Amino acid sequence: MKQTIIAAGRVATCLLVATVGLGTANPVHAQTADRVAVAQDRQDISAERLDRLRAELQRYVDEGRLAGAVVQIRQDGRPVFSHAVGWRDKEAGDAMQEDSIFRIASQTKALTSVAVLMLMEEGRLLLSDPVGKHLPEWQNTTVAVARPAGGYDVVPAERPITIRDLLTHTAGISYGSGPAEQAWRDAGFAGWYFADRAEPVSAAVARMAALPMAGQPGDRFIYGYNTDILGVIVEKLSGMSLQAFLDQRLITPLGMKDTTFYLPPDKADRLAVVYEGTQDGLMRAADADAWAGGGHHGQGHYVEGPRIAYSGGAGLLSTATDYSRFLEMLRQGGEFEGRRYLGRKSVELMVSNHLGDIEYDPGMGFGLGFALRLDPGAAGEPGSTGEFGWGGAYHSQYWVDPAEGLTVVYLTQLLPAGDIDDHGKLRALIYQAVD
Repeated sequence: MKQTIIAAGRVATCLLVATVGLGTANPVHAQTADRVAVAQDRQDISAERLDRLRAELQRYVDEGRLAGAVVQIRQDGRPVFSHAVGWRDKEAGDAMQEDSIFRIASQTKALTSVAVLMLMEEGRLLLSDPVGKHLPEWQNTTVAVARPAGGYDVVPAERPITIRDLLTHTAGISYGSGPAEQAWRDAGFAGWYFADRAEPVSAAVARMAALPMAGQPGDRFIYGYNTDILGVIVEKLSGMSLQAFLDQRLITPLGMKDTTFYLPPDKADRLAVVYEGTQDGLMRAADADAWAGGGHHGQGHYVEGPRIAYSGGAGLLSTATDYSRFLEMLRQGGEFEGRRYLGRKSVELMVSNHLGDIEYDPGMGFGLGFALRLDPGAAGEPGSTGEFGWGGAYHSQYWVDPAEGLTVVYLTQLLPAGDIDDHGKLRALIYQAVD
């Protein structure tokens, strides 16, 4: 097992304060920007108290509830904790390393959402655009309405689905669930997984448009294929594959060396193995794919397979270091290491609550691609107002806390996760170390 903890110290950090609490740790930019620069004397996270996190993760491994994981924490851009625990491949006795590669599933959504905002900044789309303006198959959609006695009726959508609806998961599009679930399954749509498909995502999305959706546009939060559709729009407007667009605009310039949809063969020995959490403990997931209740189980087609479908909603592989660099760009208001990726106001828009009166989790809202913490008390766990983040189906999680200058990346491969409570412990043990 490999561990690195950077010792804590006291530094004065120059922060740029935006209206939503986002800042940048770039002092040069702070001196030249037409905004207020506030010097904040911030005590680092306590390295000694973070030992509790290391010990708790080791306990999960020792008890056979977690095979392995990697955690990386940065404060004001500086690594303050980086730790690999357990096994990349338990059966082979191969220890987890800090550069192990993970399937990040829905953490892909954040990169695709940033890609959409980049196109908005170039004048290629508006968030208010109907999806049908860019993908003609989506001009006239329908909705399945359940009948009290069983079955459902199909009615026209009350208004067009917009790009903003997709970014906020308020388009009425599920992952195949809803009154018309059987119709979606019959059409080959059940769950988020695309890596086994021998067709581009654009072909699947075109067929999807003819199916009845699970809700009316703008009525409620329904998590589903929204970001996969956005990925197709990125491809259509940019004239390149989603992999090529992300490589050119985000992955390569950010220095994300191991982030890709499909793994090169020479990196296969760094890919973490997927395990299943069962009542009898951990079980190595089968090499072949299986489906249970609409969820994908198995190791997946990330090394061998068609390598055709670039799922903007759930397809990427990455490392803790790579994903931390991406999150740092967002924490710093769209800028990283002297290069601007998004305008500051675009990032502010992304981390604003777009749900209005739509019901969501207590104390939480949703922006353009990830959840937002609006009220830590109502949410009932440690955190800060203005924090944003999400996770992935393989039990990974990330968040950015602008108020504390934190980015947190937690990567593991556990599907299904069973009753493990590591996400709550992770949050509690990080915030208890904040001085």
